[in-house]
Amino acid sequence: MTDQIRFEGNKTFALEMDSKDELRNFRDQYHIPKKEGKDAIYFCGNSLGLQPKEAAGLVENEMNRWRDLGVEGHFKGEWPWTQYHKAVVHPAMDIVGAKEEEIIHMNTLTVNLHLLMASFYKPTKDRHLIIMEAGAFPSDQYVVESQVRMHGFDPETSIVEVSPVDGETLISTDQIKELIRKNGDRTALVLFGGIQYFTGQCLDMAEISKVTHETGAFLGLDLAHAVGNVPLKLHEWGVDFAAWCTYKYLNSGPGSLAGLFVHERHANRKDLPRFAGWWNHNKETRFNMRQPFDVMSGAEGWQLSNPPILSMAAIRASLDMFAKVGMKALREKSEKLTGFFEYLISQIDSDQIQIITPSDPKERGCQLSIQVKNADKNLHNKLTENNIITDWREPDVIRCAPVPMYTSFEDVYRMVEVLKSLL
Repeated sequence: MTDQIRFEGNKTFALEMDSKDELRNFRDQYHIPKKEGKDAIYFCGNSLGLQPKEAAGLVENEMNRWRDLGVEGHFKGEWPWTQYHKAVVHPAMDIVGAKEEEIIHMNTLTVNLHLLMASFYKPTKDRHLIIMEAGAFPSDQYVVESQVRMHGFDPETSIVEVSPVDGETLISTDQIKELIRKNGDRTALVLFGGIQYFTGQCLDMAEISKVTHETGAFLGLDLAHAVGNVPLKLHEWGVDFAAWCTYKYLNSGPGSLAGLFVHERHANRKDLPRFAGWWNHNKETRFNMRQPFDVMSGAEGWQLSNPPILSMAAIRASLDMFAKVGMKALREKSEKLTGFFEYLISQIDSDQIQIITPSDPKERGCQLSIQVKNADKNLHNKLTENNIITDWREPDVIRCAPVPMYTSFEDVYRMVEVLKSLL
């Protein structure tokens, strides 16, 4: 994709790219933060996505339905609350590559990881290992460690971590595959992030899934930084389960509901261990009360409680945008944006910074992580003072995400111009 474009390091080129961008008008569908009346350059969608302008109206609509209908809102209207979850399933199917019965939105990411591990981490004396990356996002580390302890095992001996080789910042797919094969007959679960939050590296999820299943282990994915960022084919890849938040690239609002995937070969298995609540009881008899538990089929069989409708309305606003644009078009623009960004950074005459995200577009999403050598948070703070919103991660990395849904090529150019002046 990007090797077909001869980038130029000037504003005229950036404006020309924007004029050719078929997605440029979607930027107007989002609220851009402002400082002194000027739009910020927002490169922090990998932490919290921007608010779709449609979100407030959809949330207000449910507020009005609550006001006007009270409890009857559960059963009346185009999307009665008992069925509202279906309004956000269909666009999500295309984003993650799943069937309708394999997806549900519920809880938050960490809670969902615990619920999924209750079903898929079934350690035995001989097969109790969990393979994951060293330096995974803390939520994943804490979930895994606590789950191991809950089953009576020791994290020191039951968790096997893969780290970059000396002198490298990235983990190779071959490293991961080798570790899985080496520990195959002792491994119960393989758990990785689809995109590494710190470096922005996109793992080869299809290959990891293939090798994992050759050993008889389960594969789980944390897709917090991958969903809405890169095309996913969870069903086709055979991933056993996955969880993701919706407030980053999916722009659903702070702390909004998370998503969950369970492959159909498991989703309809009622014998899988799981926690139970009234909402994953058979909907046909749910309101009869005091019935023996009859778990629902599909991913809904993991949904313990009825969902918060106001949060789901905000998700609906965002996913409607994805349905209009499509992941293919977003991915194409993403590769151009990061390619242009990478090119401009490479033209800076400074040994203070380097990009630690893979240069190959197939191995990254729309994030570039800039390492600031021998520095503290000062450069990040100066960018913020210049109305450029990025994300600082200790000890020395500025994470920048030019999100294709609402970032322009001019944004990228202006950001690098400011960065050059600060250096």
